[in-house]
Amino acid sequence: MPRNLCLTRQCLGLVTRIECSIRPLTGENGLWTLLFAAGMSGEQPTALKSQGPFNGPQAAESVLTAIVDSLTLHGYCVEEQAPPIWSLHLQAQWRKVCGGHTGGLSLG
Repeated sequence: MPRNLCLTRQCLGLVTRIECSIRPLTGENGLWTLLFAAGMSGEQPTALKSQGPFNGPQAAESVLTAIVDSLTLHGYCVEEQAPPIWSLHLQAQWRKVCGGHTGGLSLG
């Protein structure tokens, strides 16, 4: 599963969007977090959430897979080619989770 993905759902002519990202926490402790931004497509996100920490990227990917499976049961579709539009919001949430200290870590 990719470490960044987008899910969308159409309902009553509106498109709801959820962007997900798996990122390492600062420091060399091997902990990772899941970040989520959700809202109406084409607008600012109305919710920013995080889950974790998880011991390694595989643990975070496993949880993300379960979340995606649940969302697809509720009508969401994974958008393989959708460009990220809320990456700055996710970066701000990541910094908040990391305590505002990025330690020079690159956000690839």
